[in-house]
Amino acid sequence: MARPPVEARKPARLTVRLTPRGGKDAIDGWIRDSDGAPCLKVRVSAPPVEGAANEALEKLIAATLKVPGSAVTIVAGHQARVKRLEIAGADEADLARVFGAPG
Repeated sequence: MARPPVEARKPARLTVRLTPRGGKDAIDGWIRDSDGAPCLKVRVSAPPVEGAANEALEKLIAATLKVPGSAVTIVAGHQARVKRLEIAGADEADLARVFGAPG
């Protein structure tokens, strides 16, 4: 069965717990939040100033998934540590393939 064109697919949704000034840009795997929901733990070297950490997060996720930087958008949590992302051109299977299954 062929996959629908990128434009026709709904964007994948991803919850991330971001640590700014984390020493380096890295994806540290899955954790559970206080409610038990899966959350991808990510750190970036950028500080949380003027959106630098958010921009670094979007670039890291895009590069890891091999999608354009513009395909990754923070849709909730701009000022919070836990953020919700939408990734155009990716689906849940892509997230599982690249980041592994939530643990």
